[in-house]
Amino acid sequence: MIYRFRVILDNDTEDDVFRDIEIRESDTMEDLHNTITQSFGFDGMEMASFYVSDDAWNQGEEIAMMDMSEAGNEVRMMNETTISDVVHEAATKLIYVYDFLNMWTFYVELGEIVEEAQGTDYPNLMFVHGQIPDQAPEKTFEAEEDDDDDYNEFEDDLDIDDYSDLDFDENWN
Repeated sequence: MIYRFRVILDNDTEDDVFRDIEIRESDTMEDLHNTITQSFGFDGMEMASFYVSDDAWNQGEEIAMMDMSEAGNEVRMMNETTISDVVHEAATKLIYVYDFLNMWTFYVELGEIVEEAQGTDYPNLMFVHGQIPDQAPEKTFEAEEDDDDDYNEFEDDLDIDDYSDLDFDENWN
C-alpha cells in the first residue's frame, strides 16, 4: 500500500508551505525523512527526529535518526522502524523536527492510503506549494497565564538559615 502524506512547515507567516508525498508503507522512517528533506531542498545532513502525535499535535514518542539516549532509555530508530509501525488509520499524525539548531518543524499527516500505481516510482513528490524561507521560523513559547504576575519566589519572608521552626535536628549527622 502507498501512504500519501501532507508535510506542512510550521511557520507563522501568511504563506503556506507544504509538500504532498507518496511513499510505501513498508519503507522506513529514515526513507520518509530523506524524502521530506529532499522535497524541501535540505541537504539531509542535520540531525532530525519524528515524534508520534495525537489529534491535537501534542508531541509523543520520539523516533530518532541516531541513538543518543542514555542506557535504559531506549529510543526507536528511523532506520529500524517501518512507516506502517508508526502511522496507520488510527494514528495519522507526526511531528518532524529537522536541524535541532534551527528547529525546522513540520506537521506530517497521513491523508490517504491507496494501491500502488503501475509505473510510478516511490517515494513520489506529488505536489509542491510555497517556498521554504531562508531561515527557520522563530518559535515563541508562551507560558500558561498566571493570575499573579507579580509573584516573586524569593519574597516569602522565610529565612533559609533559621532552623528553629523546623521539625528536624540540624545536627543529626
